[in-house]
Amino acid sequence: MIYYSPCKINIGLHVFNKRADGFHNLDTFMYPIAWYDVIEILPNETFSFSISGLKIPGDPIDNLCVKAYYLLKNDFSFPNCSIHLHKVIPMGAGIGGGSANAAIVLKGLNEVFQLGISNSKLKEYAATLGSDCAFFIDCLPQIATGRGEQLIPANFSLKGYWIKLVNIGIHISTKEAFQNVSFTDKKKSIKEIIGKTKIEMFTKEIENSFEPYVFGLHPNLLEVKQKLLQQGAVYVAMSGSGSTLYGIFEAEPTTTIYQSAPNYFEKIVKCEF
Repeated sequence: MIYYSPCKINIGLHVFNKRADGFHNLDTFMYPIAWYDVIEILPNETFSFSISGLKIPGDPIDNLCVKAYYLLKNDFSFPNCSIHLHKVIPMGAGIGGGSANAAIVLKGLNEVFQLGISNSKLKEYAATLGSDCAFFIDCLPQIATGRGEQLIPANFSLKGYWIKLVNIGIHISTKEAFQNVSFTDKKKSIKEIIGKTKIEMFTKEIENSFEPYVFGLHPNLLEVKQKLLQQGAVYVAMSGSGSTLYGIFEAEPTTTIYQSAPNYFEKIVKCEF
């Protein structure tokens, strides 16, 4: 079976404080983006995992796809399989590509081997693999609170808009970003804001708590944000803890932000959700 594994953006990411368990209390709106990795799952005599497309550093045994496989294998009896990941979405970009891969493997194994696992249970499994993973089980616009695992569907759509993703090849350490995050004092919930506020006004109402630190460390990321606004984006922000910037456009953007940097990418996607 072939599965398509999307990514997401964070529209607003308010970090309030650090919890006793070491995680952080946050409030964010996660929106799925129709840009996909491809995953193939087939029954096989032995378990195997292979990768094509973008190179993924590190030992493949540490890949979230493999961890997802063994997570279910510990609780269910099903045949071995081969999992092949064709990687298109860059890693460490703040858009959840790896988290989606894990969630799609969980869903795929459930379907291929007819395990009968409910969506709510799949989300529980996914949450043990990473805070963003559970979002991709339903893969619908959702508000995430708590440490990111408490998900509430959001009645909000960007259908008809265009999103331009820009990453200039800078890697942001998630651990370092959380250590230096600027806690917000925003009182309104993001759910309330997106329900009552026009997109053009999001800049005044919503923030990404990581931007002050990340932009201070890498001023050229702030320049990218400014260029997206100059191109006509109605809203621009950094996704997650970085370093991808995105702009929301009413019409398909045609100009390019050129950067002669390794691992640079631009992607323009029409909103489908």
